[in-house]
Amino acid sequence: MKYIQVFTTTGSRKDAEKIAEELVKNKLAACVQIFPVSSIYRWKGRIDRSREYLCIIKSKGGLYKKIEETIKEIHPYEVPEIISFPISSGSKDYLEWLAEETE
Repeated sequence: MKYIQVFTTTGSRKDAEKIAEELVKNKLAACVQIFPVSSIYRWKGRIDRSREYLCIIKSKGGLYKKIEETIKEIHPYEVPEIISFPISSGSKDYLEWLAEETE
């Protein structure tokens, strides 16, 4: 079974928590960690800076499409960051827990 981490950023902690709660409640993620970050990015020809909240979502690779759809339904950004990274290895106990807590 393949496991993944999905990253998304939001403009408020409230939005980050809403996404995290929806994913965990629906067993699309076993865990979502939320961190405040400073972002510098180009958007519509301008360089902007903002404080954002990074969500690191732990799940199964087969759930990626549902995770992406759920984030897009909730996320207030026009083009939210939604990127996935494979988990190449991990603690057997942790990965078993991750599998048990997701669809």
